Amino acid sequence: MTTYMAPIRDMLFAMNELAGLAEIVALPGNEEATPDLVEAILNEAAKFATEVLAPINAQGDRQGCKCKDGAVTTADGFKEAYSKFIESGWNAMPASPEFGGQGLPSLVSTPVLEMWKASNLAFSLCQMLTLGAVAAIAHHGSERDKHVYLPRMVSGVWTGTMNLTEPQAGSDLSAVRTKAEPEGDHYRISGTKIFITWASTTWQKTLSIWCLRAYPTRPRERRVFRCSSCQSSS
Repeated sequence: MTTYMAPIRDMLFAMNELAGLAEIVALPGNEEATPDLVEAILNEAAKFATEVLAPINAQGDRQGCKCKDGAVTTADGFKEAYSKFIESGWNAMPASPEFGGQGLPSLVSTPVLEMWKASNLAFSLCQMLTLGAVAAIAHHGSERDKHVYLPRMVSGVWTGTMNLTEPQAGSDLSAVRTKAEPEGDHYRISGTKIFITWASTTWQKTLSIWCLRAYPTRPRERRVFRCSSCQSSS
């Protein structure tokens, strides 16, 4: 079994002495993030990483995911760990309180994210992708998108993915063929995506999929890429 011990003392030293935690939590909106609260958060996160995530890390490597009859199952323990994860509110740390988040500064949530990745990288990718989609919607989404997606994604009931890779396109984005054609108040997306991290399992209720697509009218060397939000129910 994997053993993980979070370097809390080192993290607190870096946050206080190098990153200026006291100045950051004194800014408007951050007043509740007191030094005592921050230390308590790190201690609880370390406990979760050590007791819940690290023990199933090896199973993620040994068992992996399996696809049978179109349904994807994860390694033993991942479903239960995710339920505990969202019940404890860890998914909501950096998000806006307007949509159910805790509104904590990135300086506080970043070391916690480090704990997830250090104790179980495979598991942590689910939250990382969800938070990326949350940030994209929060900054660029319509008001409707924000109120439909964000409360559900911040709570962790819905998860997010980012769909980039295609059979002929990996790091070479100019080879992306997926396209989106305007149709009324939405787009009709066509194309094939592969190797999508955390792209739907038997226990993920709904996926918010961010699909990288190109403008079909642009020449290959001058293509502009955008993300489209899609929704998939499991």
